[in-house]
Amino acid sequence: MRFSQLVGPRTSEVVERPDPTPADHQVLVEVLACGVCTSDLSAWRDHDPSVAPMRLGHEIAGRVAAVGSEATRWNVGDLVTGLGGEGFASLAVMDSAALLPVPRDVEPAHALGEPVAVLEEALSRSPVAAGSRAAVVGLGFMGLGLVQLAKRHAPGLLVGVDPDPARRARALALGADLAFAPDEVPDEHLGTRFDVVLEATGVTPGLATAGRLVRPFGTLNVVGYHHTGDAKMDMDLWYKAVTVVNGFCPDRTRTVAAMAVALELIAQRRFSYAPLVTHRYSLDQVDDAFAAMAAAGPDFVKGVLVSP
Repeated sequence: MRFSQLVGPRTSEVVERPDPTPADHQVLVEVLACGVCTSDLSAWRDHDPSVAPMRLGHEIAGRVAAVGSEATRWNVGDLVTGLGGEGFASLAVMDSAALLPVPRDVEPAHALGEPVAVLEEALSRSPVAAGSRAAVVGLGFMGLGLVQLAKRHAPGLLVGVDPDPARRARALALGADLAFAPDEVPDEHLGTRFDVVLEATGVTPGLATAGRLVRPFGTLNVVGYHHTGDAKMDMDLWYKAVTVVNGFCPDRTRTVAAMAVALELIAQRRFSYAPLVTHRYSLDQVDDAFAAMAAAGPDFVKGVLVSP
């Protein structure tokens, strides 16, 4: 097998090793697609070359190549996606209980189960309902996914907020009713504010904007990855009696359940990765994929490693 590993700051190498063998409850998956996630960006930027190489990649879809003796739900040749790691590789060993089938007639790069499951699980703990007023702050990959997922609940108003005009245009195309830059949200919306605000920026200024937009007794769901620095919370949220939801889910059972819902939406063409996967790379181009993500140009939403 071949896999990519981090050996220094912004530096990966591809190495070859013998193919792994799945344990009893595991499945060996031929990786056909693996998303490049912003949660790995800091590791790519800062990896210490004096420590052991690091393997990344957790948004996996592929074909079953071998099954353990107890992984009887799966057959060689099944197309699957699920929760796993070390997916920047030609093969990945995955827990058989954390896999689900790729929807029929959907290519693996458009059926990455983990990221859409994370969004759906977070959204399930937010009261976006018919007629409600909802806003998504941050219209990158996660925010645009949330726009699609929230739209199916028929909110009375769905607004996207992002400083990038290209991202705002994408949000409108994917179902947002209106889209504004953070400092250009009209007073008519600031006055009444939003029942639910979904924050998907992962940075403190975005969190501040989201807090400003949520109404008294409303809900703020922090879906963005605030994994570096201090994410300061505006105490005005306390005085507004806002319910703050931690959009991260540490429970695999809940995440797999949300994945099942999300994959059914993909099968029904009610959610699509097609407008989100804008860049494709080979295993040898991992560093190019991260560099494009870091640059976040106007044409970039999501990069995916795909097999030849």
